[in-house]
Amino acid sequence: MVLKGLTERELRAWRTSFEMLELLRTRIEQQLQASSGLSNADYTVLALLSEAPDRRMRVFELARGAGWEKSRMHHQLTRMGKRGLVIRERCGSRGMEAVITADGLAALRKAAPSHAQEVRRLFVDRLTPEELDQFAGLSATILDSLRADSSPG
Repeated sequence: MVLKGLTERELRAWRTSFEMLELLRTRIEQQLQASSGLSNADYTVLALLSEAPDRRMRVFELARGAGWEKSRMHHQLTRMGKRGLVIRERCGSRGMEAVITADGLAALRKAAPSHAQEVRRLFVDRLTPEELDQFAGLSATILDSLRADSSPG
């Protein structure tokens, strides 16, 4: 079935982009799980926290940085907290901060080299430096537009 209103060119661009992103996400997830026991969601949270000042962030800022809803971040932090990768601490009268633990930092440091190698193998090495720049530019254009358009429909 052809999506109504899309030309063959538009449909080809959409489908190949969607399939590429899904397959890339799946392969990265498999590699992370196999090499470190971390999910892509775990890695995302740990990476954001490791780069934050004092390795801590307000939970709402962490959710925004990951591009997630508040409830998804809450559930992710609960799962990671049970495994000792992060803790949550009160901040002010109503705020919460997520903090990476020593175990979380160790898990990230263990996972990072093989993760980077897999990203390079599956993505970076498949493109020329010029194509990487083009891809980054095109992706940024779409990402900026999505961020500016806060309405889901």
